[in-house]
Amino acid sequence: MADTNYDVLIIGSGPGGYVTAIRAAQLGLKTAVVEKSYLGGICLNWGCIPAKALLRSAEIFHYATHAKDYGLIVEKAGFDIAAVVKRSRGVSAQLSAGVAGLLKKNKVDVIWGSAKLTAPGKVTVTGAENPPRNTLPAGDYTAKHVIIATGARPRAIPGIEPDGKQIWTYFEALNPPSMPKSLLVMGSGAIGIEFASFYRTLGAEVTVVELLPQILPAEDEEIAGLARKRFEKQGIKILTGAKVSKVAKAANSVTATVETADGKTETFTAETLISAVGVVGNIENLGLEALGVKTDRGCVVIDGLGRTNVPGVYAIGDVAGPPMLAHKAEHEGVICVETIAGLHTHPMDKLKIPGCTYCNPQIASVGLTEKRAKEAGYELKIGRFPFIGNGKAIALGEPDGLVKTIFDAKTGQLLGAHLIGAEVTELIQGFMIAMNLETTEEELIHAVFPHPTLSETMHESVLSAYGRVIHI
Repeated sequence: MADTNYDVLIIGSGPGGYVTAIRAAQLGLKTAVVEKSYLGGICLNWGCIPAKALLRSAEIFHYATHAKDYGLIVEKAGFDIAAVVKRSRGVSAQLSAGVAGLLKKNKVDVIWGSAKLTAPGKVTVTGAENPPRNTLPAGDYTAKHVIIATGARPRAIPGIEPDGKQIWTYFEALNPPSMPKSLLVMGSGAIGIEFASFYRTLGAEVTVVELLPQILPAEDEEIAGLARKRFEKQGIKILTGAKVSKVAKAANSVTATVETADGKTETFTAETLISAVGVVGNIENLGLEALGVKTDRGCVVIDGLGRTNVPGVYAIGDVAGPPMLAHKAEHEGVICVETIAGLHTHPMDKLKIPGCTYCNPQIASVGLTEKRAKEAGYELKIGRFPFIGNGKAIALGEPDGLVKTIFDAKTGQLLGAHLIGAEVTELIQGFMIAMNLETTEEELIHAVFPHPTLSETMHESVLSAYGRVIHI
């Protein structure tokens, strides 16, 4: 009979869960992961990764249709939506298999099924159908430390519940049975905007409805404004300060009643509605209530080190609250398990978690927005540098973009960075490292940036904040 007692047992194998498991194993802790659906969780299988694969296909199609701008001849560029989706699913399958390999390499046991805490340190796993090879069976397991990493699911609005046909969540949007000719997207956060961008690039008529006054509500107001102009230029219709109040479904369409910002009511008919109004933590059926684990608004309440109010029970990632990002979950899990192992740890600074939206144009940010920095009482120095002043951007045919940097005028501390344009999701990490190292404007000004690169826009933005910009 296999040993069913562990040092650490993690419920959920998403980015937070599997990374935490590997780190726990590295620290010499006997570790197991419980999973009921697919290794890698939502991110690898139905979120971050397949969405980026779809967006890459849309990007290539966009370039093919604009080949003439690069002196190239591409006749009758087209796409096969089934093949686009198949590629996306293949990418996910490859990475999920990779997670299985990493867990095996690090001697992490995988228990297949649905887990429930029945007492402190005791977990009952109910078997799922067709468990993969090399996984442990359902049954009772014990662990000194149980980490909840069950992630989140799409939030449903009463009366506008997804049905998988006319009303989609990101699950259906990632795997459409056919290419819709028209879409209504409810919500303009990263998920909503990425799907709006993908389907618009492939030719669908797209309308985005956002309840708040600006699209991309978490982003800097100036960057969000520039993004809106670009999206509208691409033909996306955007309504802000608007609410979908009612939805009527027909056989092959959906009609939404929208209350607009000026108090009027409009109706919009499309083949499909994508509901992208956020996510809610998967806290149900885990036995949390019986153990007295504290929750708040659909998430498990934790301290800065992943600990709940019940000794031996921890939570990380989406289920532990915002920001609901894969890289936050990974880092949070490492902090949690290193705390368990007795290492010196400190809470994660959520202001230093970068956010990325992989639409066209890309958007990336870290730290305080201009509005939030002012509200916090800082005296600011703000730098801006447009992509049109950058040689690499012009050579790429991507001259539309902006890098905005926000500094504390008194200390030179970098408070925030906000970018829009080509490949800014790759650039943002430079600013994040600078913030993590408590870099001031002086170090950034004296850093040498390679030429010709898009990263030079970052340098110029810093120079701009201090009246030293060169190329505008």
